[in-house]
Amino acid sequence: MTKDQKVVAIQEIKDLLQDAKVVYVADLDGLNAAKSSDFRRQAFKQNIKVKVVKNTLLQKAMEQIDGVDFSEMFQTFKGNTALMIAETANAPAKLIKDFRKKEEKPALKSAFVQETFYVGDNNLDTLVNIKSREEMIGEIIGLLQSPIQRVVSALQNKSEATEATEEAASAVEETPAEAAPEAPADETPAAE
Repeated sequence: MTKDQKVVAIQEIKDLLQDAKVVYVADLDGLNAAKSSDFRRQAFKQNIKVKVVKNTLLQKAMEQIDGVDFSEMFQTFKGNTALMIAETANAPAKLIKDFRKKEEKPALKSAFVQETFYVGDNNLDTLVNIKSREEMIGEIIGLLQSPIQRVVSALQNKSEATEATEEAASAVEETPAEAAPEAPADETPAAE
């Protein structure tokens, strides 16, 4: 690779990393071409960008990113390296875990998620359990709706009880006049 090619490659990696909030570095070594293509296809469906990179170029690109010190991840840059960028915090971890149900790889090298570094494959389960923004919003909406639903339910039950009481009262009022005892005929009505 010429110096110009390296500069272009570093710039491409920097462009991927510039505003990324979720960065995973994985080891795809050992996956054949078909399995690697399958992994990339699944990543694409989940809106995860995957790019196989050279470790030195990745490190140089990360060193040039302002605002984030990626140096904690550098120790994991050995062997085959795939850079994974996503919007959802746990999406790459879930993809890796699901893919490993059939295969031994990919392995998590390191990750930068929600301004925290995770180094080593032993953090995969922790990353899978991180709630995505959408999941957290869904939970909050569910929590907010719960009291409202109880109030609406209570009001509906009260209105149903009121309707039942009103129906019973109207049934008593609608009792036919023949059924009511008649007043004796020889009594004169009271003067007003």
